[in-house]
Amino acid sequence: MQLFLTPILTLALESVRMLENAIIAVSKLKYRENETVELKESVVDEIKKKVIAFANSNGGTLYVGVTDAGEVIGLEDAETDLMDINNMLRDGIKPDITLFTQSRIEQSDGKSIIEIQVQRGTNRPYYLAGKGMRPEGVYVRHGTSAVPATDTAIRKMIRETDGESFEALRSMEQSLTFSYAEAEFAKRNTPFGEAQMVTLAMMTSDNIYTNLGLLLSEQCGHTIKAAVFQDKTQQTFKDRREFNGSLFQQLNEAYAFLEKNNATAASFDGLLRVDKRDYPESALREALLNAVAHREYATSGSILIKLFSDRIEFISPGGLISGLEIGDITSGYSVCRNHALAAVFYRLNLIEAYGTGILKIFETYKASIKQPEIEITPNVFKMILPNLNAEESVESNARLSAQDKIPKYVRENGSINRKEAEQILGLSQTAAGTVLRSMTESDKLRKEGLSRNVRYYASNQ
Repeated sequence: MQLFLTPILTLALESVRMLENAIIAVSKLKYRENETVELKESVVDEIKKKVIAFANSNGGTLYVGVTDAGEVIGLEDAETDLMDINNMLRDGIKPDITLFTQSRIEQSDGKSIIEIQVQRGTNRPYYLAGKGMRPEGVYVRHGTSAVPATDTAIRKMIRETDGESFEALRSMEQSLTFSYAEAEFAKRNTPFGEAQMVTLAMMTSDNIYTNLGLLLSEQCGHTIKAAVFQDKTQQTFKDRREFNGSLFQQLNEAYAFLEKNNATAASFDGLLRVDKRDYPESALREALLNAVAHREYATSGSILIKLFSDRIEFISPGGLISGLEIGDITSGYSVCRNHALAAVFYRLNLIEAYGTGILKIFETYKASIKQPEIEITPNVFKMILPNLNAEESVESNARLSAQDKIPKYVRENGSINRKEAEQILGLSQTAAGTVLRSMTESDKLRKEGLSRNVRYYASNQ
């Protein structure tokens, strides 16, 4: 009887062992790392990276208390570990990720483990609070690993979640200071604190700096480069400067540089000395503000200011906004590229109203022979201001030429209008009008008609 039972008992024991192995195998199969599952034996700081990677990718689940091989070893004090994990996720990850995570204690093989379910977040990219929105702080899921995101991937996540407006996108640099901006607001008795920064769109409601905040901070990466050349070409440098820091600082320092290089020429009207600057100060101011307020900040490159003997060129990255033409902006119609930046400038009385800057520039040159010019390519906007003192010889030659050409035209055709004067003198509309007015005032011509029907006749006719 005993000999008969022994094989049966042996078979039963073997079956139990096989069942135990099967249970272990099933348990290990249940916890296996893949693109959406991560395993950790205990609570470690690396959990934050794994959660960030899931939230920045397609979500996933992290189990704490399970080895990499899938063996459940459990946690001795799961309640305390759960509290530590929740604190870790709340304080160590930005923006707030708690709405997209759910942590709870589960029982597996009679042992306590923690399950952390992570959804794909809506405020990507998520990042380590101590590292910022840089590759060393932002992670994505790649296979079974959490790897640092590239700069390109980070920018793509920002665009996907924040939209396409560069100003409103979250800044990749979050360690910002605003000493210069604060001083500019103080000069105008305007409050400047977190509440105002949120209102002005320099910061989001959850205290994340935007690109506008970056532009107005000391950490702004865009610059203005200025150069003075010896003559009308770029062959010989006389001086060059680069202005960086907050856009407020760049504006102030660049304008001071322009003022320094805006020479004064003296002439005499009888005994009266008349001083004349190379460039109208208001034109310099408006051209500089226009370059800074309307440039394309989503691209690299600096604003360039080139001072020649006969002109200044303001060159800013970014052509016209789609749908606009040169005639639109010279007529005062404006579509603002950087709405929030323009709003800050408006609040600080740097600009008066949208679209008036170009008009003011042309108004200051109304009586000049040479007029400001605008050149536009798909990637560049260039404003050219002529040197008023350098053009006096041009104006003088034009007037001398007019003394011969206009009377000759009138003798042959009986009269002349402004359009015809433009053509024979090769001048702009405003300059031709100035010449005709001067000749009328000196009794060389006689004006008849109104508005578009005005014609000029020889005064002795």
